[in-house]
Amino acid sequence: MTIAPGASTVRSALSAHAAMGLLAGALLYLVCLSGTVLVFYQEWQRIEQRDAPEMARIDPQAVQRGVAAVLAKEQGKPASAHLYVHMPVPELPRATITTDHQAVHLDAQGRIAAPELNHWSEFLYALHYTLNVPGVVGMTIVGALGMLMVALSVTGLIAHPRIFRDAFRLRARHGGGVGMADWHNRLSVWTLPFGLAIAITGAVIGLAGVGTAVLARVAYGGDIAAVYAPIFGKEAKPNAARAPVADVAAALVQMERVYPDIAVTYVTLHDPGTAGQHVQIVGRHARRLIFGEYYDFDAAGLFTGTARLADGAIGQQAAASNYNLHFGNYGGLPVKICYVMFGLALTIVSATGVYIWLGKRRRRGLREPWLRGAWHGVVWGAPVALIGTLGVRLVAGDAAPFTAIFWTGLLLAVIGGAVLAGRRERALTA
Repeated sequence: MTIAPGASTVRSALSAHAAMGLLAGALLYLVCLSGTVLVFYQEWQRIEQRDAPEMARIDPQAVQRGVAAVLAKEQGKPASAHLYVHMPVPELPRATITTDHQAVHLDAQGRIAAPELNHWSEFLYALHYTLNVPGVVGMTIVGALGMLMVALSVTGLIAHPRIFRDAFRLRARHGGGVGMADWHNRLSVWTLPFGLAIAITGAVIGLAGVGTAVLARVAYGGDIAAVYAPIFGKEAKPNAARAPVADVAAALVQMERVYPDIAVTYVTLHDPGTAGQHVQIVGRHARRLIFGEYYDFDAAGLFTGTARLADGAIGQQAAASNYNLHFGNYGGLPVKICYVMFGLALTIVSATGVYIWLGKRRRRGLREPWLRGAWHGVVWGAPVALIGTLGVRLVAGDAAPFTAIFWTGLLLAVIGGAVLAGRRERALTA
């Protein structure tokens, strides 16, 4: 004898199922929205800290003085595994040094000018990159959402065989959600190459962490660095014995002399202050999609080779191009503007897709006003909460809890939207 669930139980299960679908849609919408805003990541940093020293270039000796000054401040602390120097570039003309313990701006003479204060930009980056969930878990969630975007794009094309023929057909005046469906479909077609590129590269970036961990455990005895070595080069063998600071200036001078057409964007000092330290310079190649090439130097500043990201295997070059293709860090301001426009279109597509789905459920007799109200809260609450965090940053300073403010504001918007929609529905049916 079987016991069938009651009608109320079935309705509750269907509502719970719909709520989980709404959650997936909300996360996808947040990734699209935050990614659109994040296109101007470097510009946001300049807005956040407008008084930081800026320069078109910095002398190699000034960089050396800055490295020495930063490491001197860390005497008595656990040694930093890496020291990073962000070199001035047109998009962010600042020299900044970051270690495991601090991040500071340098002036043109290499003196420490001020701490780096860009917590709002970092909050925005984390929102897009991990949904503010720490570690590999957040990256995996976002990577899975990238795969979902690919699946939605492909199945949408299959489900609408006339979608290209009707690419410019709009029935905005028709009721029943037809106009919204047309805008959803048209924007999906117009942004299809961009959407697929963003979705695929996002999935690769997001799932790289868990994929690498699994591959390292299965094939490399848990050595994650060994997984990355065929693409990005091997790490030098460490030697923890103390030694004078590496000659970063000599490496930069040699870069200028041997590769005058290569724009230096980053300098990484591995294991600073040890006998195993070495210098790695990232050089950006003009008219290339790769983020740059790794130029390796020993502690004395002598060139030892490259990782061959610019001229190695096709797989290497593709891996080195993934990040720029996803974030639009190539081609300057015109490309960024295009990324914002296409990103806004993707955000609208993700929002209208859920509205269309909710409309279909309603036409099937599933009256769930609280779901539609909650979605209103997501669509309008997320940008308002994001603007609110920026306002707090500009008014109250860098130390505000931006993550807590954003998610609390969004949660209140969702709950408020659901409650108001439920009350409105009861009033109409009373």
